[in-house]
Amino acid sequence: MQITHLGHAAVLLEAAGLRVLFDPGNFSDEWHGLTDLDAILVTHQHPDHVDPEHAPALVDANPGARVLVEPAVLDKVPLPRAEALPADASIDLGALRVDAVGGLHAVIHRDIPRIGNVGLVVSAEGEPTFFHPGDSLAAVPAGVDVAAVPLHGPWAAMKEHIDFLRALGAPHGFP
Repeated sequence: MQITHLGHAAVLLEAAGLRVLFDPGNFSDEWHGLTDLDAILVTHQHPDHVDPEHAPALVDANPGARVLVEPAVLDKVPLPRAEALPADASIDLGALRVDAVGGLHAVIHRDIPRIGNVGLVVSAEGEPTFFHPGDSLAAVPAGVDVAAVPLHGPWAAMKEHIDFLRALGAPHGFP
């Protein structure tokens, strides 16, 4: 498994002969121009996780890629071929399995309505298990080997991150 952090929430995962991009948002442009992707996965609708200006071109440049998104993204961002991937659903991408967990974005402020957020657990025979939680620390799946850890945001608190990381127990992670 090779993991490349492309800035902010954007992560390229290469495992089991497949290339999967997570959260191509507008706080990073290192994912612009990527091709040969097998899947594009989006945890939630905020533009720092799915860039409404550039993500449609990414999908067009990867005609063979499955585009799997938290269901509310379908109404917010015009992504060709996008399919809903709700919490508690699973999908196989060849030798990779993707499990969606959680369901809600972390609370930003009590006056701001919560939106959907799916954490994404990717596993394959003989490969480490990878977890991208999006912007939520609520789901703590078992057996995670490598975690992408959201470290800052208007919803973030260090005490919650410490508790999340302890509960997750992943031996490897990156911000």
